Amino acid sequence: MSEGGTDLSTDQKYGDLHTHTTASDGMQPPAENVRIAHGKGLAAVAITDHDTVGGITEALEAGQRLGITVVPGVEISTRAGGKDIHVLGYYIDITHEPFLNHLAELRQTRERRNDQMIAKLQQLGISITLEEVIAGLGRELKPDESVGRPHMADVLVKKGYASDMRDAFNRYLGEDAPAYVSVPRITPADACAWIREAGGTPVLAHPGIYGDDALVERIVREAKPAGIEVYHSDHGPADEKRYLRMADEHGLIVTAGSDFHGERQGVVFHGDIGSRTIPVTVLEQLQRGTK
Repeated sequence: MSEGGTDLSTDQKYGDLHTHTTASDGMQPPAENVRIAHGKGLAAVAITDHDTVGGITEALEAGQRLGITVVPGVEISTRAGGKDIHVLGYYIDITHEPFLNHLAELRQTRERRNDQMIAKLQQLGISITLEEVIAGLGRELKPDESVGRPHMADVLVKKGYASDMRDAFNRYLGEDAPAYVSVPRITPADACAWIREAGGTPVLAHPGIYGDDALVERIVREAKPAGIEVYHSDHGPADEKRYLRMADEHGLIVTAGSDFHGERQGVVFHGDIGSRTIPVTVLEQLQRGTK
């Protein structure tokens, strides 16, 4: 079986290199992501929360208990070509103080955007507050955690303003939707530099989502990520073929990930853990930062 899925009938071992936890906008605690991955027969799972490494220590401890490799990661929010672009970082040093300071600044930007998006929703006549979004977590928000659009979408669905998460994004929260707010962000090149400074390897996340391959090519040339996420829950076979070719042309490491966020209103957002995987031989490439 080729990359993109897991075939447990072979001796090949696979990993899912893109999952989110309650440290950002996922529904499961970090240890639960690790437990699910282990239960599905995966050999490795990456924790890649948005602009935070707050869930990694818990995940690493769970990985040691269960005997599954946990890859420390992060997903950094950037902006290029008028679009939100995400850069994954693998094997970063989660104690690297300058990097942690950078992530804290990004979370402050996210908090400002949250305030502005809530204000826009209220202007649209929607009864919603940030306090209510945070309360929806069912626990206290930790200093290195943040809420995001999926948390807002969850409230919109529960209050009947949207039928499901996808509808909430299409109607209110997605790019070009009336409550969307674009805030100044760092460039993909900045994110790649930060990740490398922290000893990690940068990978361009889900290029198919951006709908602009010319922009993706430009980011690859200018930001120089070491890899590209070819296999993703929102990529179809044609996307995978194009990005495999791009990876070959630019000498990029090929990665795969479900982008698992957990289940909301009975629907798994993006994809379930293990729905997109890559042979764990790629981990050696990610550790040394080259194909």
